[in-house]
Amino acid sequence: MRPYHQIPILECGEPLIAIPLELFAVESPHPYEKLGAPYGEHSPYYLRQSVIECLIQAQNYLRSLYPNWYIQIFDAYRPVAVQQFMVDYSFAEALKQRGLIEAELSPNQRQEIWEAVYQIWAAPSLDAKTPPPHSTGAAVDVTLVDDSGKTVDMGSPIDELSERSLPDYYASSESPEAKQYHTHRELLRDVMLKAGFCRNPREWWHFSYGDQMWAWLNNQSHPNNSFTARYGRFHIN
Repeated sequence: MRPYHQIPILECGEPLIAIPLELFAVESPHPYEKLGAPYGEHSPYYLRQSVIECLIQAQNYLRSLYPNWYIQIFDAYRPVAVQQFMVDYSFAEALKQRGLIEAELSPNQRQEIWEAVYQIWAAPSLDAKTPPPHSTGAAVDVTLVDDSGKTVDMGSPIDELSERSLPDYYASSESPEAKQYHTHRELLRDVMLKAGFCRNPREWWHFSYGDQMWAWLNNQSHPNNSFTARYGRFHIN
């Protein structure tokens, strides 16, 4: 259980619709589809309708500051089956990076690796009260593309299992490169927050609008609020 799972979900029934990709930068092919994630006939580039409207607002704010920059959409809607696939993939990659073999893991090693995985990945829960944020269609992973068409360097890749994923990791560093990374992260945060999103406290790239995490973060920053979630896990027939 994460702290935001205490937030009640009052599903509003808003549809999951295609993101107008012509307004944004997109990595192609989609990074998880490339790995074999089981989206089936459903595209990852879908979000709830109001979330897309907020994303367009964020893009407009960015363009008012940097006319030829784009928000790049890395990932959006994620069925629970894809969440499970990516959790398992991330565990396998963590094993590789450590030079370990799963069959030879000690209980402590196994626990340490799973804890690292779940620092970044939400549990692929099918419980209606604890949906993974991306499975609600209300969470999006984004970065920025500059006027030369190049992805802006944020100082760590999306999904990295390390402390560098923390949004303020570079905030107190004195090196010019680190200051630049932090400036880029703050720009992304500012345009997304201005459009109504909240940023995951552990991931510089993850923003949500209307899900449990969004409601919980709003309530944390304004204790007199009593936000509830508008979006639960989206079921596609």
